[in-house]
Amino acid sequence: MKRQLIEDLRSRLKANQENEKTYNETLQTLEKKVKAVTEDCSKKKTSIDSLKQRLNVATKEKSQYEELYHKAKNELEKKHLKLTNLESKMIETECAMTALETTASQQLHGLAKQSGQALETVQKRLLLANDKVEEFTVFVKALTRELQHSIQELRTKIKEAKKMGEVQNCKKSLSQECVQRAQSLAASILNVSKTDLEEILEVEDDEETAKTKMESEKDKEWLHYIQKLLEAQFPFASYLMDAIQEKLIEKKKLVEEYSSLVRHA
Repeated sequence: MKRQLIEDLRSRLKANQENEKTYNETLQTLEKKVKAVTEDCSKKKTSIDSLKQRLNVATKEKSQYEELYHKAKNELEKKHLKLTNLESKMIETECAMTALETTASQQLHGLAKQSGQALETVQKRLLLANDKVEEFTVFVKALTRELQHSIQELRTKIKEAKKMGEVQNCKKSLSQECVQRAQSLAASILNVSKTDLEEILEVEDDEETAKTKMESEKDKEWLHYIQKLLEAQFPFASYLMDAIQEKLIEKKKLVEEYSSLVRHA
């Protein structure tokens, strides 16, 4: 019985040792799990703390957004009220505009009728003014042509008077025979032929011809200047007056010169 008891105890001890080994393994496993769970809890705690901080920030932001929302809502209500007032004013303005358009249309119709009559009057006056301008242009052109023609006649008379004076002086001082002797004597002194002497004496006639040509060119330039003034934009009266006065002064000088030549003759 003792032996059997000892074997029984041994078998129990062996069983207990095996159970202890199993318990130890289980305990190690549980310790590992507890450690893992602890680490996981620590991580989750850290995550929770972070989430709490984010929640606090989100809460503050929510408060700010709610405040902004209330402000925006109040401003929107104010703007809506203003919009309502503006819509009512627009309706009133449209009514007033309709009334003004009706009144303006009636007034414009009356003004158009009056303007048509006034336009006809203005057109008649404009046609009359154009006719007067054309008549004035014709008058100025005729006046300038007549003035230039009379100046040319005076120049011709002055030339003729000068020639007549020279001929009379020659008749008084020398006979034809004396003239021929004087020409022969001048040719012998100058050692030129009689023909060359006549050409020398004709130089004066060439100068007179050149002078006449130059005066004619000046007259053409003056007439062209008058034409440009008549075609130019307003005002041109002062320039036209100066140009005509210039010719009148020239004519006065020619008349005085011609009168002097006639008196001397």
